[in-house]
Amino acid sequence: MASLVIAEHDNASIKGATLNTVTAAVACGGDVHVLVAGHNAGAAAQAAAHIAGVSKVIHADAEGLAHGLAENVAAQVLAIAGNYSHILFPATASGKNVAPRVAAKLDVAQLSDVTLVVSADTFERPIYAGNAIATVQSKDAVKVLTVRTTGFDAAAATGGSASVESAAAATDSGKSAFKGSEIAKNDRPELTAAKIIVSGGRALGSAEKFAEIMTPLADKLGAAMGASRAAVDAGYAPNDWQVGQTGKIVAPQLYVACGISGAIQHLAGMKDSKVIVAINKDPEAPIFSVADYGLEADLFAAVPELTNAL
Repeated sequence: MASLVIAEHDNASIKGATLNTVTAAVACGGDVHVLVAGHNAGAAAQAAAHIAGVSKVIHADAEGLAHGLAENVAAQVLAIAGNYSHILFPATASGKNVAPRVAAKLDVAQLSDVTLVVSADTFERPIYAGNAIATVQSKDAVKVLTVRTTGFDAAAATGGSASVESAAAATDSGKSAFKGSEIAKNDRPELTAAKIIVSGGRALGSAEKFAEIMTPLADKLGAAMGASRAAVDAGYAPNDWQVGQTGKIVAPQLYVACGISGAIQHLAGMKDSKVIVAINKDPEAPIFSVADYGLEADLFAAVPELTNAL
């Protein structure tokens, strides 16, 4: 049977997490279909049709699907779930909101944060903050997965030629309603999609020092800004910068950690980065155990020197 990927989109374009999820779906075997549930989302459906590896795009369009409300999207997925052996969601805030509802209604176990598809019924996922990898075999007729996007390469956004098929939209459940949103404006790359991330920890001491020391380095590198949970909790950085088990899971080409000790929860969120550079004056800091390059130095001297040298 085929696999169904639930696309994340803004009604105009497909978000990057969907591309990684398509790669996971291809590994499950069989055809890969993509559901684009939205409102006036024809452009997103066409974009999904061009993703390499996708054989069909199912486009459901209704006002109740405009903002991705979990109840309505789950109902849309359930309306077509009988045609699929695997239903895959990106392990993002949206995917984690919808997937459990679908799994519960189908009376199957959800497989969360899958990082490797071993076979059509066997998967790997991290447990204990990434300190161990569990191999899980599911005997359920339908496998409902959330996919940790850092575990899979992104499928090519172009090169595919899937057909686009319209589907009847599920009725608005009326259980929730979209009231509004306040979206932060940021000229920097999105944290989960950035190729370079510069992160700061509690050692920076204040929001002013965070901006003074870290921002010039990020500007020079064209990087996204990140922070440890300790720095966020202390008010040095906003919540949406938090990297770690309770923040965002990232895997950029380059991750620069400044003044971050490397608590296990933080390492769980960034240890899959391709190159990790750590700057810390504590030679025993756990961050050095995962770093490709480590500099034992005072960040208040080392980071400005690095910035000036770039």
